[in-house]
Amino acid sequence: MPVTPHGALLVAGTTSDAGKSALVAGLCRSLHRRGISVAPFKAQNMSNNSMVTPDGGEIGRAQAMQAHACGLTPSVDLNPVLLKPGSDRTSQVVVRGRADGQVSALSYRTRTGALKEVVVDALTRLRSRYDVVVCEGAGSPAEINLRATDLANMGLAEAADLPVVVVGDIDRGGVLAHLFGTVAVLSPSDQARIAGFVINKFRGDPALLAPGLDQLRALTGRPTFGVVPWSDRLWLDAEDSLSAVADGVLGRPGPPLGDQWLRVAVVRLPRISNATDAEALACEPGVAVRYVTEPSRLLDADVVLLPGSKATVSDLAWLRDSGLADGVLAHAAAGKPVLGICGGYQMLGRRITDEGVEFTGSVDGLGLLDLEIVFDPEKHLGTPTGTALGEPVTGYEIHHGRVVRSGDPGLVGDEGSDRGNVLGTHWHGLLENDSFRRVLLGRLADLAGRTGFAVAPDTSFAAERTAQLDVLADLVDGHLDIRALDHVISHGPDPDLPVVASGLAESRR
Repeated sequence: MPVTPHGALLVAGTTSDAGKSALVAGLCRSLHRRGISVAPFKAQNMSNNSMVTPDGGEIGRAQAMQAHACGLTPSVDLNPVLLKPGSDRTSQVVVRGRADGQVSALSYRTRTGALKEVVVDALTRLRSRYDVVVCEGAGSPAEINLRATDLANMGLAEAADLPVVVVGDIDRGGVLAHLFGTVAVLSPSDQARIAGFVINKFRGDPALLAPGLDQLRALTGRPTFGVVPWSDRLWLDAEDSLSAVADGVLGRPGPPLGDQWLRVAVVRLPRISNATDAEALACEPGVAVRYVTEPSRLLDADVVLLPGSKATVSDLAWLRDSGLADGVLAHAAAGKPVLGICGGYQMLGRRITDEGVEFTGSVDGLGLLDLEIVFDPEKHLGTPTGTALGEPVTGYEIHHGRVVRSGDPGLVGDEGSDRGNVLGTHWHGLLENDSFRRVLLGRLADLAGRTGFAVAPDTSFAAERTAQLDVLADLVDGHLDIRALDHVISHGPDPDLPVVASGLAESRR
């Protein structure tokens, strides 16, 4: 075996969305394909894309995807601390899969001492069970103002004695400065853990980049383990970021099997959660899925999808203020289909009442479903199974809102709502059920008048997700120095790495 059992690596990034999640997934998949038992780990994630594990807890969606890359069932140990932003200033804290209060950026720092024990315990358990654990950092280790209370970057590397690889996104520009600067601002002891670099999303001639990599090594004493090229095949399971949910077509839709497209508009709510629910639709030939943020984008849509939200009531107010609510109502009045998931489902009802989870009071919903919602202080988590539109389905639930009255037929057994052209459910992941999705697409196309749209008989969402993970592993195997990374995982960084001179590189504790 090329790696020593119980080895580990931390993948840090120069910025958010530098490619940490993808690189961890690719490394995990590569190790798994070589027969090495491997697990992913993210000590602290900040994301409203989450899922429910079979052991009943809530973790970041990216860690569930990385678990799939390893051939593992997701568990709360993979992501022991999850922050779910409900506003620009506050987040819900999820500890070992369960909601544990609200924090601001400042108040959270008072909790990090206790949370570090939770994080280190989870990582210790994983390292005892697997040959390798590939850890993902959060944000950037260069956020030295947060170093004293850091749980996910150099603080984790110090606590668990981890070697670190720093990944930078060259597509943003300035990647060499980002990599150099990330090392230079760290204390000497933190610098000693930085084994080298990976450059991500490269387009162009590698010969033009090579002199820069040589100079980067001369300046830092650290190698670049490889340059991963840009791939337009990678779009599933994107982490929360502006690029992941900006206006634009989701994925790379294949041409329709019939002579018409089915156009789906997903409203990009300010606090959108589980935006990945729409990805299963985007895997279908002839289904064009687009995120929208203003009313004119609804005019040529065949289907409108209201996704989940971490701040349902304030996002409902934004929906009205933006004019999108009128667009959704007009779409439904024309007999065209509207689908709501979780928070979007709650918005479609008649009334939402809350006694302190998001606000205190009651607000009117859009009134498209005969539904009343009350927010419970306790979050409901579940991994239910059932039947929808005559097909067996599974899914997962993450919500405070509880249906207290419904006059509509159920969509999933007695759950959810099916009012003809307006449908809703609390179940995330419902669209990942292939047979259900095919029946639903046929119904949506009929309601939209797209008689020339043909539903593909054999699209497998699970197979498409696995194929993308294999693309990531192929990129890792083809463009990174795997032998060198194996050595870092097993033996740590070169002990003779130099300290990069900087006025900021002082010891900070």
